[in-house]
Amino acid sequence: MGRKSIKVNKNIYQTSRENMNYSRETAAEKLGFISSDRIEKIENEKSLPHPEEILAMADCYKNPSLCNYFCSHECPIGIEYVPEIKAKELSQITLEMLATLNKLTQEKDRLIEITVDGEISEDELPDFLKIKDELSKMSLAIDSLNLWLDHTIASGKIDQSLIPDK
Repeated sequence: MGRKSIKVNKNIYQTSRENMNYSRETAAEKLGFISSDRIEKIENEKSLPHPEEILAMADCYKNPSLCNYFCSHECPIGIEYVPEIKAKELSQITLEMLATLNKLTQEKDRLIEITVDGEISEDELPDFLKIKDELSKMSLAIDSLNLWLDHTIASGKIDQSLIPDK
C-alpha cells in the first residue's frame, strides 16, 4: 500500500478517495478503466477529469457530490448553468423548501396576474423577477433533497431497490 498523503490542499477527488481508505492503486483496480497515474494527475490538478471518470469515481467513492462539483466547477457549460449544491441535513432542506413554498403560495396570484396576457410589462418586471428568484430557491432545495437521497443511498442507509426509477 502507498504512503499516506500529507498534502495540505487536497481536492475533492483526493479527499473522496482517501475517505474510502483507498490508495490510488486500489482505486484504479476498483474503477477498472482509470489508471493510478491518471488518478494522480486528476488529484494534483495536472489534468481535468472526463465526465465518465467522474461518474465512476462518484460511484466507487460513494460520493454523489462529485458529479455536481464537476459540473458546477469544471465543465464549461455547467459553470454557466449548474449551481453548486451543498450537502445539507434533511431537516434544513425541508425547512428551506417549506419557507420557499410559503412565499410562492403568497406570490401565486401575482404570478397569474403578470403572465395571463403572455407578456411582462415594465411595471410587472420587479415582481416577476422576485418570483423567479423564489422559484430558483425551490429548484436548489429540490436539488439538495435529491443529493441528500443520493448520499443516503450511497452510504447504504436506504436500499436503492426501494426507490422507483432510481
